[in-house]
Amino acid sequence: MTKTAYTNLNLYDGEQEKVTTGSYLIVDDETGKITAVGTGAVPTNDKTVDLAGRYVMPGLINCHDHMIMDPDDPTGGTATDVVRTTVNSVKNLHTMLKSGVTYVRECGSTYDVDITIAHMIDEGKITQVPEVMPSGRPYSMTGGHGDMPNFGHLVDSPDEMRKAVRQGLKKGAKAIKVMATGGVMTKNDFMTDPQLSVAEIHAAVEEAHHKGLIVAAHAEGNPGIMNAIKAGVDSIEHGFYVNDEEIDLMLKQGTYLTPTVVADWAFPTYAVGKVPDWEVKKASDALADLRKNITHAKDRGVKITLGTDAGTPFNDFSMTPIELQLLVEQGFTNYEALRTSVHSAQLMKIDDEYGTLAVGKYADFLVLAGNPLEDIKAVAQEDKAVYKKGQRAY
Repeated sequence: MTKTAYTNLNLYDGEQEKVTTGSYLIVDDETGKITAVGTGAVPTNDKTVDLAGRYVMPGLINCHDHMIMDPDDPTGGTATDVVRTTVNSVKNLHTMLKSGVTYVRECGSTYDVDITIAHMIDEGKITQVPEVMPSGRPYSMTGGHGDMPNFGHLVDSPDEMRKAVRQGLKKGAKAIKVMATGGVMTKNDFMTDPQLSVAEIHAAVEEAHHKGLIVAAHAEGNPGIMNAIKAGVDSIEHGFYVNDEEIDLMLKQGTYLTPTVVADWAFPTYAVGKVPDWEVKKASDALADLRKNITHAKDRGVKITLGTDAGTPFNDFSMTPIELQLLVEQGFTNYEALRTSVHSAQLMKIDDEYGTLAVGKYADFLVLAGNPLEDIKAVAQEDKAVYKKGQRAY
C-alpha cells in the first residue's frame, strides 16, 4: 500500500464553514480514499505533493444533467443516432470533469446510453470523466414533456408506468426520472400543465424505492409540483413556482429541490434570435419568479441540491460553477451555495463516500487559486487542478 501526502494547502472540507490553513490530506493510492486529514507536521509517506498554499475543496456533485444533449442545438440534439449520441456524451463528460464536476446524476438519456457509459466508467474503460448515476430514458405521458424522438418511455396509466420502470431497472437504471409538468423546450405545453398523475408517479416511486433507488420529478409549476410531492418523489427538479403549501410537505417528507437556475438564465442571456420566441418568453417570464421562490424555499429549510440541466440550449457542460454564482446573486451565502453539492450527495445516497473531504471518503477535490468561501467565482477558475480518487485528471 502506497500513500501520497498533499501538503501546504488551505482546506475547505465541504462540511465546516471555514478554511483551515496549513492543512494536509493523505490518500491511499490504491483505493483513492483519504486516510488522514490534519494540520502541522505531516506523517511520512511514499510521495508528497506540495500544493503551494492553494485552496482545496471537494469536487462538485451535479445531480441533474443530460450528457446526451447538445447545448449548441436549439432542439437539444436528442434525435441524432446512437453512435453520435454516445461519442458526444463522453466528450461532454470530459468537459464536466474539467469544470470541477466529479460525480453526476443523469436525468434522462436517449437510447439508455448513460447506463452503458456508467458501466464502462466503473470498468475503467472510460477515464477522465465523472462517475455517473444513470437513469436511462425518462418517463412521460404521451404528448408530454418527454415525448421526443428516442427519448421518453411513454406511459398512460399506473400499470404502464410500473411495467416501464421495471424494464428500466432491469436495464440498469440507478435512478428514475418522471415528467410531472410541461416545460420550456416543448411547444404545446406549459410549466403549469400537470402531466403524469399522482397515481402514475406513485407507481414509479414504489418500484424505485423497492430497490432503494431515488426518483426525480421534472416539475416546474403548479399543480404538478404538488402532485409529484404527494406521490413521494425524492427530488423536485426545477420547482420554479414552488409555494409554501408545497414547501410544508417537502419539509415533512424530506424532499430535495434542484433549481437548475442556469438552464433558465441561459435563454434570455444567449438564446434571443436563435430559438423560437415562444421558448425565450417561457424562460424569461419565469426567471425572476424562480429566483425568488427558490431562495424562499432555502430560507424555510428545504435542502437545495446542485444541478444545471446541462445540455439544454446554451447551457454548456462547463457551467456548473456558474450555477453557484447565480445562487449567490439571488441571496445564498457562498457557503450555502457550496453546500448544494453536499446535498446532491445526500440525495443520491453517496454521501458516505463523496461530497466532503474526510477520512474514509474518496479524494475527489479541486485545487484553486482563490478562497471559494470569500469569492464564489474562484470555483470557475479555468486552469484549476481536478483530482479524481487521488489522481490528477486535469
